[in-house]
Amino acid sequence: MKPPIMKPMRYAIYTRKSTDHNLDLAFNSLDAQREACEAYIKSQAHEGWTLIPGHFDDGAFSGASLVRPALQSLLDQVRARKIDIIVVYKVDRLTRSLADFAKLVQLFDAHDVSFVSVTQSFNTTSSMGRLTLNVLLSFAQFEREVIGERVRDKIAASKRRGIWVGGPVPLGYRSVDKKLEIVPEEAALVRKIFADYLRLGSIAELASSLEQEGIKPRPRLLSNGRTIAADRFMVGPLAHLLKNRFYIGDVVFQGETHQGEHQPILDRDLFDAVQAQLANVAVKRRLARSPSPAMLTGLIFDDRGNPMTPSHASKKGVRYRYYVSHALLQGRKNAAGSIARVSAPDMESLVIEAVREQFPSDLENSDHDLFRKHVRRIVVHRQLLEIFTGSDDPNQLTRLTTPFIPNGPRRKGITSSPSGHEFIDAETRDILLKAISRSHRWMRSILDGKMTSFDEIAAAENLGERYVRRLAVLAYLSPKIIQAIADGVAPNGMSVSGLTMALPHAWAEQEAMLGLN
Repeated sequence: MKPPIMKPMRYAIYTRKSTDHNLDLAFNSLDAQREACEAYIKSQAHEGWTLIPGHFDDGAFSGASLVRPALQSLLDQVRARKIDIIVVYKVDRLTRSLADFAKLVQLFDAHDVSFVSVTQSFNTTSSMGRLTLNVLLSFAQFEREVIGERVRDKIAASKRRGIWVGGPVPLGYRSVDKKLEIVPEEAALVRKIFADYLRLGSIAELASSLEQEGIKPRPRLLSNGRTIAADRFMVGPLAHLLKNRFYIGDVVFQGETHQGEHQPILDRDLFDAVQAQLANVAVKRRLARSPSPAMLTGLIFDDRGNPMTPSHASKKGVRYRYYVSHALLQGRKNAAGSIARVSAPDMESLVIEAVREQFPSDLENSDHDLFRKHVRRIVVHRQLLEIFTGSDDPNQLTRLTTPFIPNGPRRKGITSSPSGHEFIDAETRDILLKAISRSHRWMRSILDGKMTSFDEIAAAENLGERYVRRLAVLAYLSPKIIQAIADGVAPNGMSVSGLTMALPHAWAEQEAMLGLN
């Protein structure tokens, strides 16, 4: 009789280490795991095992997640049916999560792949082997959670003792051997920022003053080794810097303030004076905001039932008022209605006109009195405005309707200008065309294979990846809109940020949104 012909078994070795400690050694933990796996494989040479080319090593990656480059490459090979057996030193090198383990087993079963742990004997094809794996993974997950709790407790204890435990290094300091040292040049800039704020009294004016002086934020080093730098100080980061107690030697943890071990940069008197001015400005802002001119507050809703609240934006000294869906403000964009943001003056004029036409005898009443007397609810649809008038009894309301076709921008970031000018100015036209050209160039580079991702484009042009991704949508702008911009007949109030934040997919919807249909 002829001996049976054994099918060659293609195997791959996977190794993982949770931290980068000692990874730079000539022989590290990953090498030790691989050596043990190769020794086991040699003992199985009579089974016809063959090693596939390539290493699958994840250094400094936690087993709590499957988002690991080498593991994802290994799983791609599994899906391509190029692997029959996966060999690991211990099963927790593959994953420490029961839920992730179940996903992996399901994927392995679907592609007829088994895996072997060289230090733990089990067989994944039997029910007892699966039980053994579940028990091992339960303990592995328990160990990971205990380690996490221990690390969190250590961080809390360290912060209560005023020890800096890592994270972004504040402006004015640098990390040396896990200790913070003052950088004299940056410390002087921090003192200047605090002193200038006391002099100017406004964070926005402070940001403008720093920009005029050519002072830019410190470049930030990312975990992947790449650095990014903002073009100018923004209001939000400046507000955080002005409130940061770290500069007077304090460490804040869970609402409690502890004396830090690092050297302070600011005098406490200067810091307290800035806090007092910030609080005073906040009070003035609340008082100025209280007599709101928004007449439809509490009455207006989008067509999904979300209340629409007054909001505003200021640009070049002009204040633009809106009514914005609560869903949009709460980050639930998908739950917002078909029109999530409307111009407040335009909406109020439409309602006033419709109500006065319905109640011509109330000429002596002011607009506010007219609303309080008659209007109970307003619902904004894409092309229709519903106005419910009458008593407080919802069963006895009268429904009025008026056409509502946005004449110009109505979405986030796109506003109709109150200046009375109909079209965009030449400066805005040039900015828009430059941004559109840039987005087309980026998308062509990806389609041509010159670039592989937005991240690569951002690195090549020294921009933020989020900014590149947001601007890239302009490559799908309607040709009719691009032509209107080039001809200078696009609606006034159009902006790059507005288009990128509110651009529908369909060209017809884009044109309708801008009143070009």
